[in-house]
Amino acid sequence: MVRLVTLIAFTFWLMPNLGFGQSHKNGKTIIIIDPGHGGSDSGAVGVNEIREKDKVLNVSKEIISLNESLFGNTYDIYLTRYEDTLISLKDRAALAKKFNADLFVSLHCNHSINSNAKGVEVFVPKQGKYIRESIQMAYQLQKGLKENIGFKSRGVKFANFQVLRESVGYCPTVLIELGFLSNSNEALHLTEEENVLAIALSILSSFQIKK
Repeated sequence: MVRLVTLIAFTFWLMPNLGFGQSHKNGKTIIIIDPGHGGSDSGAVGVNEIREKDKVLNVSKEIISLNESLFGNTYDIYLTRYEDTLISLKDRAALAKKFNADLFVSLHCNHSINSNAKGVEVFVPKQGKYIRESIQMAYQLQKGLKENIGFKSRGVKFANFQVLRESVGYCPTVLIELGFLSNSNEALHLTEEENVLAIALSILSSFQIKK
């Protein structure tokens, strides 16, 4: 609880400096949050049958809620899915172009045959127009989740994931693995409302890109 209170206080201090990216008619930064999987694709299934598709959607909706309640809708945030539906990877990435987005963030949870594996890792595309900004954002997100939440940092890594590859030409893009559902501590951590709130707030507070 202390960590969450500290993070909220830090967020209010940071808020005047928020904002980045392209210039839009309403002056707001446009962010696409992509809750991975959905529908018939549950993603990783961890201890106690905790499903990746549910956890990342919870975090995504909390980001929208906090953007309204704490940030006064500083950002225009759109989700690639709002319910338990399956959206193609191509259609998810296409939203970056459709909405002229400033940032695309795909949320996932990890899984390993090693039940002791833990921590957060952030992926960026191997190449593309906004690769530099993507790397910068990845390090900001990783640092925030480590310092604010206490996640072990597994590093920033390059990957050829379709949602990254097909969105990096339009805006900075990252994919976050929010811990391991195969690790009992991290899986249960994602079932507690306060922890979901803290993760969402940490991610939202990291949305800055310096150009």
